Amino acid sequence: METIHRGLNGVNVDTSKICSIDGERGELIYRGYDIHELADKASFEEVVHLLWFGELPTGAQHASLREAIRPSFELPTQVIDMLGSLPKGTNAMHALRTGVSALAAFDPSPDETDLDNLRRIGFGLVGRVPAIVAAFQRLQAGLEPVEPDPSLSVAQNFLRMVNGEAPSPAASRVMDVALVLHAEHGSNASTFVARSTASSMTDVYSAVTAAIGSLKGPLHGGANYGVMKALEEIGSVGGVERFVLDTLASKGGRVMGFGHRVYHVMDPRATILKGVSQKLAEESGDSKWFEMSLEMERVMKREMDARDKQVAPNVDFFSASVYRMLGFEKETYTPIFAVSRIAGWMAHLFEQYGDNRLMRPRLVYEGERGRTFVPIEQRG
Repeated sequence: METIHRGLNGVNVDTSKICSIDGERGELIYRGYDIHELADKASFEEVVHLLWFGELPTGAQHASLREAIRPSFELPTQVIDMLGSLPKGTNAMHALRTGVSALAAFDPSPDETDLDNLRRIGFGLVGRVPAIVAAFQRLQAGLEPVEPDPSLSVAQNFLRMVNGEAPSPAASRVMDVALVLHAEHGSNASTFVARSTASSMTDVYSAVTAAIGSLKGPLHGGANYGVMKALEEIGSVGGVERFVLDTLASKGGRVMGFGHRVYHVMDPRATILKGVSQKLAEESGDSKWFEMSLEMERVMKREMDARDKQVAPNVDFFSASVYRMLGFEKETYTPIFAVSRIAGWMAHLFEQYGDNRLMRPRLVYEGERGRTFVPIEQRG
């Protein structure tokens, strides 16, 4: 009998020095640093340097990295025109996937996989992915894209290019925290897809485009959209309990934003975002979404305890209310995931290209054998 690992559950496909996850303890580590410490103290750019180079940057290295990213906030005019030509209501992840794929056509060296070229492309994508997401949200709303400010960080520029005005220090910090938390998470579906695609020694743009396609799914990055959609449909704190009970009683019974393939306790990123969401609600005076989220968490805990199950909030749950309070439309939530995760995808692609082996898993055949071919005219 062949052993089947459906979903590649428990299969170790390679070694990595980038990220460690302990689902039993609720622990997430980037290059030796606990996620709580990084979320509390680091900027997104510092985390990019950590993931790509293995160390937190010095002051000079930080300045150099920001200088390398800065030119990439500018999108080719043809890409902006293409985004503007997409029909109203186009899924934002379709737009992002198409935009990133198109960038290859404007890159003078898209196919070389030496480390220097990979990093050059990586710096470009760190700036251009948020530029695509911001431009598309505005174009869909009938607004003109906003020119980037080269003096601003990735988080600050992203907020400015979405909302059309300079973000407050508090909003900028929240955006930084969200980007840090979503930057990397081991061999998740989209990262595995990126590495598997790159293992054929195709180009980075192809690998990242494939990863974006995987991230779009509701069982991966699309869950935060599902959370906000549910909150909007519920409408008030008073409607939360009935929604949860009806959902659990329905076929499938899955409440979006709860449960994780790896964590058996509360996702550490959710713990951090819960505090961020509460602080944003207090500062903005608009606590509706946070209060609804708290009530949903309470009801879900009660119901799961009654069933003797451990199903806690994941990173998508509280990110939904955070993004709403930062001014993002729910259709943009999953692309925001990509804005951050490009850091992790690129870190893994550096490893994959650096010591590559073509991925070729097997499928166990359970079909028929020994059939005899019948000419088409005799098949009736």
